[in-house]
Amino acid sequence: MIVVTGATGNVGQELVRILAAGGEPVTAVSRRPAPLPEGVRHHAADLAEPQGLAPALEGAGALFLLVAGEDPQGVLERAAAAGIRRVVLLSSQGVGTRPEVYAHPARFEEAVRRSGLEWTILRSGGLNSNAYAWADSIRTQRTAAAPFGDVGLPTIDPADIAEVAAAVLREPGPGHAGRTYELNGPAPVSPRERAEAIGAALGEPVRFVEQTREEARAQMLTFMPEPVVEGTLGILGEPLPAELEPSPAVREILGRAPRPFADWAARSAPAFR
Repeated sequence: MIVVTGATGNVGQELVRILAAGGEPVTAVSRRPAPLPEGVRHHAADLAEPQGLAPALEGAGALFLLVAGEDPQGVLERAAAAGIRRVVLLSSQGVGTRPEVYAHPARFEEAVRRSGLEWTILRSGGLNSNAYAWADSIRTQRTAAAPFGDVGLPTIDPADIAEVAAAVLREPGPGHAGRTYELNGPAPVSPRERAEAIGAALGEPVRFVEQTREEARAQMLTFMPEPVVEGTLGILGEPLPAELEPSPAVREILGRAPRPFADWAARSAPAFR
């Protein structure tokens, strides 16, 4: 049995689908129910309350863990007590590049390393699915707004992360144990280019509007803490060399290059129509 937390998210939902299609027994954990593949068990729980995870963890051998809540040790202690032997943590590339900002996922990484379980950490760069933030403005106005319109980053398809996670969860032993993988896309793509790719997928042009840094900051502060906002703006506007470099990890693990943004845009076009 493999337990997938965040099972309704952009990565978790695809991971559940991949594992179920491969015949793996899966327990999907999320705060709210959602449509799931046939045969997948659902357990309603919140990572902010580790005690509620116990029924989901019982009888499982592996855990896919998100950075959520404030008690990673509590989650991992319950996992070990339930008999789980292997944990795969979805963390952030920022832990390595901007540790002063990404202290929260760093705490989860440290807890995983100290857990006594076999572990693998997946440090994700920016997700292609962050473009869903444009869904309403593209649907209603065919417009997308973002700062730093011509600064490209190698964002990654959530489906690629899910495939990597599935491969790691299915392969116990020394191959992936104790490894930290940086995961990002095949090449830097700017916000302007992402808007163009969505327009191409829709068959209609999408107008790109470049925000000032202050406009973007004010918008982001409505749903993100200030230190994370500043770190995110730093990545978006002044990326470090490590944040610009496509990682070889997807190819190493899956035997193929990561999908380009245009592929994600084509599959996700219905959300923008």
